[in-house]
Amino acid sequence: MALIITDDTLAQAQMTADELLIDLACYLYDKKRVSMGQARHLAGLDQISFQKELAKRDIYIHYTEEDLKKDLENLGISL
Repeated sequence: MALIITDDTLAQAQMTADELLIDLACYLYDKKRVSMGQARHLAGLDQISFQKELAKRDIYIHYTEEDLKKDLENLGISL
């Protein structure tokens, strides 16, 4: 699917196309509609840069207790 946003619309919003993509990616990630990988790909950013954009917007990384358990297990740490 292609979404066309005119230059006039971007100008009225005072945004560049890249800024719009980053905002959209952050919004979709915050609403749990896409994963971190999908969102950063949409935004055209690497992992760290995307996380910085999330932080600017006070959006927290989705990290569950199960994720923590898996990470600790992978590190060989047991509770």
